[in-house]
Amino acid sequence: MADTAAVLADLRAEGDALDDLLADVDEAGWRTPTPATGWTVAHQIAHLHWTDHVAALTAAGSAGDRDAAAAFDAVLADGLADPAGFVDAAAETLAGEQPSTLLARWRLGRSQLLSVLPGVPAGTRIRWFGPPMSATSMATARLMETWAHGQDVVDALGVHREPTARLRHVAHLGVRTREFAYALRDRPAPTSPVHVVLTAPDGTEWTWGPEDAEQRVTGPALDFCLLVTQRVHRDDTALVAVGGDAEEWLTIAQAFAGAPGAGRDRLADWTAGTAGRAGTTR
Repeated sequence: MADTAAVLADLRAEGDALDDLLADVDEAGWRTPTPATGWTVAHQIAHLHWTDHVAALTAAGSAGDRDAAAAFDAVLADGLADPAGFVDAAAETLAGEQPSTLLARWRLGRSQLLSVLPGVPAGTRIRWFGPPMSATSMATARLMETWAHGQDVVDALGVHREPTARLRHVAHLGVRTREFAYALRDRPAPTSPVHVVLTAPDGTEWTWGPEDAEQRVTGPALDFCLLVTQRVHRDDTALVAVGGDAEEWLTIAQAFAGAPGAGRDRLADWTAGTAGRAGTTR
């Protein structure tokens, strides 16, 4: 879809946008609960820092740094020992730091990742908690997570952020992970292709899949990105699915690694106070 340099530039821009939003947030703001149960704004940034740091380790290892590769081995072992809790534990530890310290850590981790990824040899697959990936795919995945956790921060602080063309990377990953979403649930993915047509923030169309496919998904790119990162309930989107396979996919879509997410509750249930918002990516 795009070369590594272009994706890295957008990854940097996505991080800078979230950084700008956080610049004037006070201590109370950092301790504000987000839609992810038990996570504050500080937890969200702690998670982004930890994941960027670990991504930089495995990328450096793929580029030939043996110490970095060994360090990632240790993180991977921790993950295998406690697959349900190691991500939360890392976020919990870092979230207790002073906001200024945590922000500085995140900035450093972002910088390290951006400097390491260009050095990964072409054709090399970088090890990860999910399937191994290229440097371009790793950059895309980090952009997706930065945007998704940024959405949690935006929701917590009650501020608005304008969608940008960078959403195309998130949407692309959402489309590419269709089979992955089924695999996470130990279910065979349908073999029928899906034609996806999304309306970009500037009104143009982004498309994937064969135009003559019987299974189709159309609607706003923002809604699709929110759905595949499980930041919105299917019923609260303007997405239209044609075909049973297309509709089923939208109910389980998941663009991030880890256990199958529960997704968000319906907005009506949340505002009525009858349910919580759960299942955001960790």
